[in-house]
Amino acid sequence: MPERAKGLIIDLDGTVFRGDSFIPGAADAIRRAAASGRRIVYLSNRGNMDRDAVRKKLSDGGIAADREDILLSSSVAATFLSRYYRRIRVWTLGEEGLREELRLAGVPLADKPEEADWLVISLHERVTYEELNDAFKAARSGARILATNADRSFPRQDGAAIDVAGMIGAITSTTGRPVDIVVGKPGWLMAEAALGRLQLEPDECLVIGDSLESDIALGRMFGMKTALVLTGSTSAAKAEASRHKPDYIWPSIAELGRYLD
Repeated sequence: MPERAKGLIIDLDGTVFRGDSFIPGAADAIRRAAASGRRIVYLSNRGNMDRDAVRKKLSDGGIAADREDILLSSSVAATFLSRYYRRIRVWTLGEEGLREELRLAGVPLADKPEEADWLVISLHERVTYEELNDAFKAARSGARILATNADRSFPRQDGAAIDVAGMIGAITSTTGRPVDIVVGKPGWLMAEAALGRLQLEPDECLVIGDSLESDIALGRMFGMKTALVLTGSTSAAKAEASRHKPDYIWPSIAELGRYLD
């Protein structure tokens, strides 16, 4: 049962907030979970933000979180590159939050796209033609491709919006180069980062999220309990028809409060 979970792995977009607005009851449920002694990490495929920006957004909504408890596909990608590829230069198709996480991890950024060893592709909500063309140049010049995630869409206040899969398609379809590594959920790098931070076994953890293909799939593949919330882009009917069956289906993360008394 959820009340037995010692650790919570909580998604952000569509689970804690949607766009700039918090899901009703989310902050209270998370505060109560923290007060109960449960360990909490926030695990998000958001690759266009840095952890300090997310921490401020959580704080503005009344949720206190350490930067180390916020695990974004941008920060996990930066840690991966700094750990395994120490003598590389990177070009990005993404926003400043991604570059900030790469700098914090000590990953050098290339001066020109043609000089890059890796092209890192992430969500870019203000992408221009020149930025796409620079990424094209990097891949054409031999840069390997890392994607922070491969989600097709993510939930915004105005509905579903194009996600990293759209950025990936623009580059792979024009260069013929495949993506070498996808970091984000449901991949092992995100699971490893979450479990490493929590210092718990998979069967001691509950994943809470709005995506069947990323949140629920991650939990099921790595032996964690899962709770699907219906505040994102997934319906109960889709969950019933999916091969990624959640253990629990909740109207929202506010339902977590029922298991904390």
